[in-house]
Amino acid sequence: MRRWLGRLLLPALLAVSPAKMPLLADTPRTHEQLRLDTRRIDRALKAMVAEGRTVGASVLVWQGGRERYFRVVGMADREMGRPFARNTLVQIFSMTKPVTGIAMMQLWEQGKFALDDPLARYLPEFADVRVVDRLDEAGNAVLRPPARSILVRDILRHTAGFVYDEKEGPVGVINAREDPLAYDHDLAEFGKRLARVPLLYDPGTRWHYSAAVDVQALLVERITGRPFAEYVQRQIFGPLKMDETAWSQPRERLARLARIYEVSAGGPLQPMPDARWLEANFADKPLTMGGSGLASTVDDYLRFARMLLGQGSLDGVRIIKPSTLRLMVSDQLDPAITGRSWLPGKGSLGFGFDFAVRNRQPQVPQENRGSVGEFFWDGGTSVLFWVDPANDLVVIFATQKLPFDGTLHHDIREAVYGRGYLGPKGD
Repeated sequence: MRRWLGRLLLPALLAVSPAKMPLLADTPRTHEQLRLDTRRIDRALKAMVAEGRTVGASVLVWQGGRERYFRVVGMADREMGRPFARNTLVQIFSMTKPVTGIAMMQLWEQGKFALDDPLARYLPEFADVRVVDRLDEAGNAVLRPPARSILVRDILRHTAGFVYDEKEGPVGVINAREDPLAYDHDLAEFGKRLARVPLLYDPGTRWHYSAAVDVQALLVERITGRPFAEYVQRQIFGPLKMDETAWSQPRERLARLARIYEVSAGGPLQPMPDARWLEANFADKPLTMGGSGLASTVDDYLRFARMLLGQGSLDGVRIIKPSTLRLMVSDQLDPAITGRSWLPGKGSLGFGFDFAVRNRQPQVPQENRGSVGEFFWDGGTSVLFWVDPANDLVVIFATQKLPFDGTLHHDIREAVYGRGYLGPKGD
């Protein structure tokens, strides 16, 4: 059974007032606090369903230490007549990645690795990777050793050169043959197979969304000697009381899982067939991806996001140090890394460790609204969350639509901030 989930990821605290706790370092603070217009959010959310752009959705806003807004619209399962609800489970796809990043950086805090260590020091299967140099006259890839080794920091910021769902060209053929992210592989087998797929470029030279976060999961597993899902449960989900977030859900929760809806060729949204809809979270499968695969509720994921807003702590439980989190949500891309694939389409951004990071005000009217210093990520089913320290704000947007629809994110951000919002200035 193939890992369809991984093929769809591309175009992927106890909160207190700012007066009581300093915001993350370097976050601009000299601007008027955002004032929510809940009626504007209502209108945007209802329009998404009324216009047939999604079947159901919810928005949860936390600001200033309390819940400021929650609404649901539409259906979790249109064909069964089941409405979207507060406790609806959604498949969050790449919103899994920040969880994996926190797990990785917990181990970094413990001195288990250095960011500039060669990856092969811990995962020797990546010692002999090759990079595509050129294509010969027959269109075959000519390979060579990379200009430098893959470093641990490369897998944290998508600069390792790994593939994800590439299908075209000679590397796509090799990737399809190896199929690293097939469900029936465990993480160890995934690593062996990915290491046999040529890199698309020299490590550290380009940003390219990839299976690097799944390599992070393998590294956590290798360092700790525990199954990755078990480590995350013990070190993140359990302490945060995220009781309904998991890669493999109990069967009794099936009745609360939102159906995924797909659209193609401009047609209406259609339900994903049952086999594909269910296999991600209810199938018996060896693979636990670091980059995808979690299902969660808005309230459960809010606890993770509030921990981030709280500089690594929630309800007196510290998950990660403030200094470590500041490192993760600071732009880690050298200016020389100009090849950034579709990342600029999400806004005036850099990229940290498993988070996109806004480093400039919106530059054009069409750009997604947001604040300098915010960090976020989204998922293939068009889910989204962001943390905005300047406004002491967290937003969770849940829906289940494929392919990924960035217009939904544009509209919900505009509804939260207002059409002309620029927020604080960056550097």
